[in-house]
Amino acid sequence: MKIAVLEQDRPQADLICQVLSAAGHSCQSYDSAKELLGQLRKDSADMLVMDWNVPDMEGAEVLRRAKEKLASTAPTMFLVGNNAEDDIIAGVTAGADDYLVKPLRRGELVARVSALLRRAYPSQNSAEQLQFGPYTFETRPGRLLRDGSVIDVTQKEFSLALLFFRNIGRPLSRAYIHESVWVRENDVPSRTMDTHVSRVRNKLHLRPENGFRLVPVYSYGYRLEKLGA
Repeated sequence: MKIAVLEQDRPQADLICQVLSAAGHSCQSYDSAKELLGQLRKDSADMLVMDWNVPDMEGAEVLRRAKEKLASTAPTMFLVGNNAEDDIIAGVTAGADDYLVKPLRRGELVARVSALLRRAYPSQNSAEQLQFGPYTFETRPGRLLRDGSVIDVTQKEFSLALLFFRNIGRPLSRAYIHESVWVRENDVPSRTMDTHVSRVRNKLHLRPENGFRLVPVYSYGYRLEKLGA
């Protein structure tokens, strides 16, 4: 699903898009109401997530104008700070479908967005399933299973594992992995990527005896290998 995000706080916007992208959605963020509404005139979205307090327009007015450009079924969610009861009442009164209180929790964000999209687009509820041997990736909820049992992974680990399985046998550079999984996070320490790769290897048991091997490629990156019987 294509989700538009209005959030003037760039790190917050990047986090939202990172989490929603890892859950299988297409996400585009905007810094101002003017920018968002201008884009919606050209290209609509399946859902809007918006900060209720942006400097260039009142939240209720942003919501009203956005709804004129969005499909009638497109759900809207607004974000407010702690102790913002008046903003919550205003947002719900203005017709928003749901809200979240900052600081955001990743799991709750994905769950609330998924619930709204399921209600808005019942014909598209089925999760895309990708099968790689004993591993099943359910992209919509971001769930990973091995032989039918759920593996406890974070959204980042899910995205990283799926990237490797979609590129079995292909060396992936550290730069490519960074751009694919960490998206707009510019200063990701090398050890952070290595730690996540190690966690994926251990949680998924990517060892020769299980038919897969996740190995470093010297001075380049990593490669997932599928071994013969």
